[in-house]
Amino acid sequence: MLPTIEQLASALASGKTSSVELVQAALARATDPAGEGSRVFTRLTAERALASAHASDQLRAAGLSRSPLDGLPISVKDLFDLAGQATTAGSTLLRDAAPANSDAIVVARLQAAGAVIVGRTNMTEFAYSGLGLNPHYGTPRNPWDRAIGRIPGGSSSGAAVSVSDGMAIAAIGSDTGGSVRIPSALCGLTGFKPTARRVPMDGALPLSTSLDSIGPLAASVRCCAILDAVLAGQPPELPRPANLADSVFAIPTDVVLDDLDDKVAEAFDAACARLSAAGARIRRIAIPEFNALTDINARGTFSAAEAWAWHHKHIQRNAAAYDPRVVSRIALGEKISAADYIDLIEARRHWIASVEQRIVEFSALLMPTVPLIAPKIEDLQQDEQAYFRANGLILRNPTFINFLDGCALSLPCHAPGDAPVGLMLAAAGGADRKILALGMAIEETRELVATHR
Repeated sequence: MLPTIEQLASALASGKTSSVELVQAALARATDPAGEGSRVFTRLTAERALASAHASDQLRAAGLSRSPLDGLPISVKDLFDLAGQATTAGSTLLRDAAPANSDAIVVARLQAAGAVIVGRTNMTEFAYSGLGLNPHYGTPRNPWDRAIGRIPGGSSSGAAVSVSDGMAIAAIGSDTGGSVRIPSALCGLTGFKPTARRVPMDGALPLSTSLDSIGPLAASVRCCAILDAVLAGQPPELPRPANLADSVFAIPTDVVLDDLDDKVAEAFDAACARLSAAGARIRRIAIPEFNALTDINARGTFSAAEAWAWHHKHIQRNAAAYDPRVVSRIALGEKISAADYIDLIEARRHWIASVEQRIVEFSALLMPTVPLIAPKIEDLQQDEQAYFRANGLILRNPTFINFLDGCALSLPCHAPGDAPVGLMLAAAGGADRKILALGMAIEETRELVATHR
């Protein structure tokens, strides 16, 4: 089992360890030539991290602790600004970009809470895939079945492996169509996607300004709740765990259960059975709007339109610098007219209102985070058709919640030793602490939490 924020905060408070020791251990794993560190990080910030760790230890010795994160090594995705560094977003295109003048708001909030930033994590170039492959910096291997070499999920690929391999206690990623939840699910971690407006995007390189959100990947729901509060600029207090006996979950019967891998279906059914045994009520309901989303996006997606708006000048100057599988999809945004985009905004508004009406009586939606276990990296690198099929399937379920402007939690639900599988709890926008409270209740049963290490 991976250590939690609360466990390490307690060890620091009791003097059993120090921030310097924790950070040195994280950096040692990140620089181990036999490990994944060279593919996990696009840049380590070792000197800065050790200085922060020394400062944390000195403050603690003086009786001062800023938060449960104080002194803990945290990684941040390579699309968040760190003052004095170029933000490359997993690309080589921006390698020589001007350094950031200031930290992203989320980085500043983490540091104010005492978190130690150990480095910038690798990602799908410009966050434009749910698989995590990166031809420029390499693809970190999933901690499960490492000898085979399976995808970590994306786009926050390095974020997930930095946590699974002990290079950070937790990681901060972005989620536009599942990029926090997907790697969490595939790597056996817990990941939380907040309502987009909850955490400021200032200082983060955008993918889709309509859909982007920022959230944590960590060892537990409680860890995610602490991190979420800090990212949202709130006191790092935990919500009270929900009472599962008072909870009513809805499983959508449209789309989200289609084409499930046998392992995913088995783990999801077993998780639902254990929830029922804990007193929760579960109903299957139709959400036909999920079927309609393909038609709504037929003339173009928010991601394509808004990514094209940011990238078009770079593409016109230097398209060859991009991952071909990324630039080909961004370029689709050129075909989206202003009328198409305005129609999409209006269609989304009606779609959200309709879905919210259907789910208002339920505590949360319940579904598999992704329908597949992690595919082999080699298979997707060599086969374009396999790449795009896997990408579409893996993004499918999480994307519904981004379009809903909702919040969602993925927590592991597979049996120990099996391929990691994520259980997703989701709700309409603004129900963030409610979803975390439900996740904490599920976690407390210890029946749905996988021992993946």
